Amino acid sequence: MLLSFCGAAGTVTGSCYWLQTGDCQFLVDCGMFQGSKTLKALNYGAFPFDPAKIDFVLLTHAHTDHSGLLPKLVKHGFKGPIFATKGSFELLGFMLPDSAHIQETEVERLNRRNARRGRPAVTPIYGRGDVEATLQAFSVVDYETWREVGAGVRARFWNAGHILGAASIEVEVATGQRNPRVLRLLFSGDIGPEHKLFHPEPDAPDNLDYVCCESTYGGRSRIDAAPERRRQVLLREVEAALKRGGNLLIPAFAIERTQELLLDLSILFDQGKLPKVPVFLDSPLAIKATRVFARHAAGLEDTDGVPDPFSRPNFRFTESVEESKTIGRVSGGAIIIAGSGMCDAGRIRHHLKANLWRRDATVMLVGYQAPGTLGSLLAGGAHAVKIQGEDLRVGAAIRQIKVYSGHA
Repeated sequence: MLLSFCGAAGTVTGSCYWLQTGDCQFLVDCGMFQGSKTLKALNYGAFPFDPAKIDFVLLTHAHTDHSGLLPKLVKHGFKGPIFATKGSFELLGFMLPDSAHIQETEVERLNRRNARRGRPAVTPIYGRGDVEATLQAFSVVDYETWREVGAGVRARFWNAGHILGAASIEVEVATGQRNPRVLRLLFSGDIGPEHKLFHPEPDAPDNLDYVCCESTYGGRSRIDAAPERRRQVLLREVEAALKRGGNLLIPAFAIERTQELLLDLSILFDQGKLPKVPVFLDSPLAIKATRVFARHAAGLEDTDGVPDPFSRPNFRFTESVEESKTIGRVSGGAIIIAGSGMCDAGRIRHHLKANLWRRDATVMLVGYQAPGTLGSLLAGGAHAVKIQGEDLRVGAAIRQIKVYSGHA
């Protein structure tokens, strides 16, 4: 058997393992590269394998750096099934169409600039038709249940404690020999930390031959992020931001991070520790994800005793463009949660244009900021940045908290 690392090696994103046995070829994950322009350019290149010869895909979870190139795989000839948990499939039902829409919109904007500069037009990595075909290929699996997935290969999904639907995947490959009869591997996917909201501790089998494990944080010591400590950190930052008088902008990942923030804010409001200021969730993708989480609320940990954990009278979900524009009239005293989490796309950029220059505003970064992204520039102390072609002075307070993390 041959195992090749086609991404997330030497960088954090683009997870993709390519396995070749005597009887079949398959992938574990097919993720998009994110971060700098150099990394993003890798998404446009050819795969190091022939998609038409891949028999099936095992998907650890829905995050874009693990799933984002599945439609490209289908576009270039993949015809097999994609095995994933129900939670992952539900999330990807709107994440992948959103990804296609963003690409088509960004490429249209880029081609207008290229035409003015005499440069050739480019095409999106994939379109909405490719996404529709991809979603048709999914086959939903249960946790801790063996599934025959291909010739001489079976797989079992284990809770990874990372996001809704996330799994570590145990794979048994028949060797065709008496000893050993099978080769046992585990692909960790992304593993959640201690005290992860919503999910139990990660689980996995033993007696494995090989483990392919994430190492996002390597050997670094981590901050204790027990629930009470995490909420104390959030409380302190929100209080300070409101005291400054301006708006508090929180660039947040649509999946999991947004829902964690909504739950913690709900608890702080219910306990009377924060005044019930307006909280705008200005991300269509995050709104859809929150509805999925609400449907799964009965099965999520940490929501006991918190009725309707993602909804409060002062929470306002702004789905349409018109609703989003009305937030621009709010000059202070509001919390605005919007994507993307690294500030490199989405509605957060419009809110940054409206608030970043204000000395009474606050931008609070609550997730990983990949090198080269606008979020990383702000975290690094940039005094001025360019957003949508406009130069902006950074007058707002830039804060970064590290008590929210989906990684061990």
